[in-house]
Amino acid sequence: MMASASMPRFRLVELTGGDPFADLARDVAAGLTAEPKHLSCRYFYDREGSRLFAAICELPEYYLTRAEAEILERHACEIASLFQGDVTVIELGSGNAVKTRLLLEALLPGRRVRYVPIDICRPILEETAADLLERFPPLEIVAVAAEYHEGLRHLRRESDRPRLILWLGSNIGNFTREEAAAFLGRIQGTMTPADRMLVGVDLRKDRAVLEAAYDDAAGVTAAFNRNLLARINHELNGNFDLSAFQHRAIYNQDLGRIEMHLVSTRVQSVTIGQIGLTVSFAAGETIHTENSYKYTLAEINAVATAAGLQGQCFWHDAAGRFNLHLLTPTEPVAVGSSS
Repeated sequence: MMASASMPRFRLVELTGGDPFADLARDVAAGLTAEPKHLSCRYFYDREGSRLFAAICELPEYYLTRAEAEILERHACEIASLFQGDVTVIELGSGNAVKTRLLLEALLPGRRVRYVPIDICRPILEETAADLLERFPPLEIVAVAAEYHEGLRHLRRESDRPRLILWLGSNIGNFTREEAAAFLGRIQGTMTPADRMLVGVDLRKDRAVLEAAYDDAAGVTAAFNRNLLARINHELNGNFDLSAFQHRAIYNQDLGRIEMHLVSTRVQSVTIGQIGLTVSFAAGETIHTENSYKYTLAEINAVATAAGLQGQCFWHDAAGRFNLHLLTPTEPVAVGSSS
């Protein structure tokens, strides 16, 4: 079914909570004057960062994308069958939506589907939407340029039909387990009994496999990590020498997380003109840029329960590396039934 003549097939909604340059300046100043130094992974995804991450997803070491796609290839029709009528698919951190196409393809026959990708990078949203609209003529897209927390404001507006909320790619791993439970709880607060949420979760596994996934032989993840410094140079008039910082990814087994750092290779000072800041680095000093938490099944269930959600189904890839969890609000009713 096509969208009606009065309803455009594509709309873009911008929900920016403030001046993004001011946010970057504030967070860079706070992070680089802290002890230890840190930068937020929220700033990875400018246009170049999004391009590099798409390249990471194709790397032989980075199993996550392939494992999740394998699960969706096997179970997309099963997931689609849970919805009997029209549906809205909302995706947090949608990126290029390559894996999401499997779900859209399974959902579209015989029903109207609205896709609501929420992503911080507007150019990627526009490029992805153009591709999807060409691939799927019946599809309607409402793209939301926003970070997660701002995007949540849009969830309640998409309430005219049952919703499938996607949080794929192990993006939950960028939150501590307590933060993940709180964020899922906020989503749960927007859900009706007919809604479902599909969450991609990377599992705890051998250190060598995990560290290789975040420190590939070709150096693409290293370039992705250093792009944070390039962004500061471009947007805040910084003078970081990217070659003077090495990428490091280590697995903290006790906390169950990969930790990414940029390591200063020498004593140096960096000036960031836009904020009038000079930062000194010792040789070997690090900037902590990202955590990626890995889970056991018990940890996943504990986070879901704390958020007021419960598992309806879960699936894993053949190698048992990655899980997709279909979550419902506690005490769900059958999808599509009256409540």
